[in-house]
Formats: sequence, structure tokens, C-alpha cells
Amino acid sequence: MRLVHSAMFVSLLALASGPAMAKAVTEADLRGHVEILASDAFEGRKPGTEGETKTVKYIAEQWAKAGLKPAASDGSWFEPVPLVQRGQGSATYSFTSKGRKLRIGSDDVILIGKQAEYANSKLPLVFTGAGVTSDGVVRADVTGKAALVLFDAENVPDPFKSPRARREALIAAGAEAVIFVGDSNGNWPLLRRLLLSRPIGLESAERRASLEGAITTEFAVGLVTAAGLDWDQLRAHAKQSDYAGEVLGIDADVNVTTDVYRFNSSNVIGKIPGRKKNAGAVLYMGHWDHLGICAPEGAPDRICNGAVDNASGIAVLNEVADALAKKKHDRDIYFLATTAEESGLLGAYAFAEKPVLPLDQIILSLNVDMIAIAPRGSKVTIIGRGTTPLDQVVEAVAKKTGRLIESSTDANAFIQRQDGWALAQKGVPALMVGGSFADLDLIQKFLGSDYHGPNDELTDSTQLGGAAEDADLHIALGRYFADTRKYKSKKAGE
Repeated sequence: MRLVHSAMFVSLLALASGPAMAKAVTEADLRGHVEILASDAFEGRKPGTEGETKTVKYIAEQWAKAGLKPAASDGSWFEPVPLVQRGQGSATYSFTSKGRKLRIGSDDVILIGKQAEYANSKLPLVFTGAGVTSDGVVRADVTGKAALVLFDAENVPDPFKSPRARREALIAAGAEAVIFVGDSNGNWPLLRRLLLSRPIGLESAERRASLEGAITTEFAVGLVTAAGLDWDQLRAHAKQSDYAGEVLGIDADVNVTTDVYRFNSSNVIGKIPGRKKNAGAVLYMGHWDHLGICAPEGAPDRICNGAVDNASGIAVLNEVADALAKKKHDRDIYFLATTAEESGLLGAYAFAEKPVLPLDQIILSLNVDMIAIAPRGSKVTIIGRGTTPLDQVVEAVAKKTGRLIESSTDANAFIQRQDGWALAQKGVPALMVGGSFADLDLIQKFLGSDYHGPNDELTDSTQLGGAAEDADLHIALGRYFADTRKYKSKKAGE
């Protein structure tokens, strides 16, 4: 067992004489915010829409009303986050092998360029199997080539199970194009939807090939068969643990136009100034965005309102801000409402890349996400348990508010799926603390039903009791960590 360092020991002792809890946050307090943020008028809060305009304005108004000061780099509430979307335009393509033009029966092809115009008259194709080998390495020579990649991954390590991770590995290895192969009887509809949904990217940190896209298995079979190859044999070869890919002897002649839309979204940043300079800061964060109008025309409900994900988290941040701003604290307390979390934590990565305060001054970052899951009386879990020296201190604060502790590390399965991960990678102590992820059966039930769909709406049965308790816990954590007498941090140079 690790010994508790002296600063932490002092911190734990200080809890014994902490002040009594102030007025508790109520379910009605939270419901009022969620009712507005998850209303149809906000159109699902998608970045770059009128829903964003209404959302960030509401958050800034609430924080100003609470007494926070604007803290973006230009002195306003809004920190620009440059984003980019790409949509399918037009594409012409042909394939040759040994000087012979290949005829293919299927036309299930989606091609999207990094820039508005892409042309290559001789793009070699290489089959890479899953893209990486069992040890997570790209062994195929893909430099300047189009990598054909199976959408489903076999025999690859967990970090590379996702298509995105394998795509980025191939791009890092020099691939000119990354083309996924989807099974029309299985995952092709999902793959097609992902590519055509106009996904949002963070322009300053994009990892894209010059050309990306997808074909069906039928197209791939027709392509390699026309070139005199055997698809089943290629698939069998790809199961080898050290598979180094196979050049197909096929060249593509492609001309692609892409609808490229660049726009600025906004992170909202506010601050409660501390009394002591250079004492460090506490950072609260949560994403304001959701999926917007997500269902096709003619559907009975087209809006993904995102009541739980994450209007509930912003509601909690609003109430925590209101409570903490009522008194002075030693340390600065920042509040950050991020954009484009649903597109890959993009607002959080933008903040980590260009923070409004030195990251090494943040003694603790607390992310609040999908908090309206658990009922009152739920245990408190820590996403990020074991990654910082703060677990015991956080648990001591939680116990003082009357909460029980879930001590397992099961919730760490979600550590890379939430905004705090962007800061943790920069060395910031970043945690998610609360009841929503303490019962994984509850969270999986939500993920398997209303999550990212039109049914994530505010109803009479929306669980706000646990969220209210978590709001009180976050207020207590803020008061504790912002007090230099209670929590002494070497991180902030004390």
C-alpha cells in the first residue's frame, strides 16, 4: 500500500473541521435548466447551428448572473474553436491492372477528399487486412498508396479496435488514401452512415488522408477478381499475426470533389477569481453540444435533444457556479463548457492545445457528463481512479457529504470517452466524480436505449435526484480544493 504524502495527509485532516453544507441543489433547480437546453427550440445543440447560438448565449447569461467573469482569451465568454465538416460531392473513378481496365458490377463506393478537389491518375492499391497487426503496428508499405482496410478488426489490440485508430495509424505510416471495406449484409449501413453524416473535425488537429472512403465487400470481391486475385485468400492471409499487406497490382484513377465547410464554434469559459495569486486553479468542465436534427425527414421526432447527454451536466455546472460564486476562494475556479465533444472531444482538445491559463496551474479538473442516470443514494465512483494522487481526498470529501464510495476501477472503461481525457493526456489531474457511472448496469441500459437518439428527452421520469446530490458533491469539492489551507498542492508551486 502506498503511503499518503504529507500534503495529502494535511488535506485529509482538514476535512474534519470543514464547514457544513450550504443549501442543497434541488431537482427543480436542475430541471429548469434541462427543460430549456433540451427543448426543441434548441434543436439538439449541434455545433455550427442556431441551436449552438442559443445554447452558448444561455450558458454565458447563467454564469454572468451567478457572478462569474468572462475568461476567454479575448476577455469575452466565447473561445473560438475552428471546426470543419466534409460532405460527399461528386466522384469519378476507374481501375486498371497490367494496363487493362477492370470492370466491376457493384457501384457501392463513397469517396471524400481532405480538400475540395482531389485527383490522382495512378493511385496504387494495397490490401492491409485490419490495417495493423496483432502488436498494433502497420507493417504494410502504404506510403503514397490507397490502403484497403477491413472495417471489422480481428486479432488487433484494444487501442486499435476502432476504425478511427487504425485509420490514423495508416495515415501516420504515409497512406495517401484509406478505404474501408464494409459487409453489405452487416456493417455497411453503419459505415455508410458514418461517412455521409458530415462528421465534424478540429481543423488544427486533423489527422486525415488526402482521400478517405468506403466500398462494399461485393465491390472489393469484384475488384480483386477482375485483377485475377482471390478475395477469400487475401482474407485468409490477413489473419496472420505479422501480416505485412499485399500490393494488388491495381491502380486507381480518381477525381473527387468534396463539400468542405469550415466554421468557428465556441467553448464557453467563465471564472471566479481567487484571492491568492499563483495559487493554482480548479477547473469544472462539461460539454454543451449534442447531435442536433438527427433523424431523416418524415420521422415522427427528428431532434436528438440530449437531455441526459449533456444538458444535465450543464445544468449541474450552472448550479455549482451559482453556489461557488457566492463567496471568495483562495484559488481561481474556472468553468468550461466545451463544444463538439460528440465529435471526438474536440472542444476539450482545443482548450488543451490553447488554454486560457497554464495547464500546470490546474490542480484538479472535474468533468460533468451524463449525470442524470443514477437515483439518490447512489455510490460515488471516480472515472480516472488510480491516475492521480487525489482519490483518497476526493473520497473523504464525498463521505463528509454523506455519500458511500464505489471503490472499483470498473468505471475507468469510460476514461477515454469523456472530455477530461484531453487534459489528462497533458498531465492535468482530471477526474469524473459522481453516481452515474457507479452502477454500470444503469449506464449500459441508457447507452443501449435512449442514448444518442430522439428519446433522450426530459420527462417526468428523468432521474435528477442523483444529479442533485452530485451537484452538492461538486460544490463541496470546489470549496475544498479552492482553499489553500485545506488542500496544499505542490503542482501549483506551493
